[in-house]
Amino acid sequence: MATRAPYRSLRGVSAVVALLAIGAVGCSGVTDAVDSAKDGAKKAARQRSVFSLDVGDCYNPNGKAEGAAYLVEIVPCDEAHEGQVVGEFAVDEGKGYPGESGISAIADKRCPVEAQKYAPDTWALPKDAALFYYTPTSESWATGDRAVSCTYTAEKGALSGSLNTAKTLEPEQTTYLKGSNAVYEALWANQPETDTVESDLAGYKAQAKAVAAALDTHVEGLDGIEGAEVGKLRANLTKAAGNWQKAANAADADAFYLAYEPAFTGIDPNKSVAARKELGLATTVPADEAEVWAG
Repeated sequence: MATRAPYRSLRGVSAVVALLAIGAVGCSGVTDAVDSAKDGAKKAARQRSVFSLDVGDCYNPNGKAEGAAYLVEIVPCDEAHEGQVVGEFAVDEGKGYPGESGISAIADKRCPVEAQKYAPDTWALPKDAALFYYTPTSESWATGDRAVSCTYTAEKGALSGSLNTAKTLEPEQTTYLKGSNAVYEALWANQPETDTVESDLAGYKAQAKAVAAALDTHVEGLDGIEGAEVGKLRANLTKAAGNWQKAANAADADAFYLAYEPAFTGIDPNKSVAARKELGLATTVPADEAEVWAG
């Protein structure tokens, strides 16, 4: 984002100039100029400051998808577009600007949570949709800007239609997704920075404790959902929760490893496909998750 400015688009001025110049061209040129002017005027009318983005807005960035942005083109979601705002929040950590890395760390942690409120079934997202965010710069921070806009952006091609699925879900689907998402959020949000358990046993035990707690809550939610496959999944996750708790209570690294292997295998997303199908949810494991559990 950048410093606030009155809503005004230079593209709108260009569109007016094109319209005034129509009389100087031939018939075929007139048609082309009119079409071009209409497209330009339409695009200009859709310009909006990044400060005024709202959850649900579908848009095309002006220029590259990454980097400083001042304006975006808001488009109807049924038109091809590169991104959609799926969450927002205000940064409230401290009084000073946390720096680019600091504010990115905040967004990395919070945007997945905010996005899941809008599009809970991450398995149903378009293949090339990735989570991005607009954050304050040091300059806009000085003007009072604290907003972070979380967006799904097409890394290839374009998106089509709105990603808002929260309102279309049945209660059982919502319960399942809330619990499932919390489990994987607990896993990745608490991932220690070190690669080995020996170098940070306490950190890995804390992660295991968080996952065990999330699994207990997820299992409790599944208890109220009927279905044979959901029942099988509940039994499997109950066992997995026990293994994660064992890892959390491990006396040393060796004991942790013994509990961790079956604990991690127990939450393999492939094992939830049948239950998801029974609930009418997406059943294709996202490629990045499939790769992690494929080893």
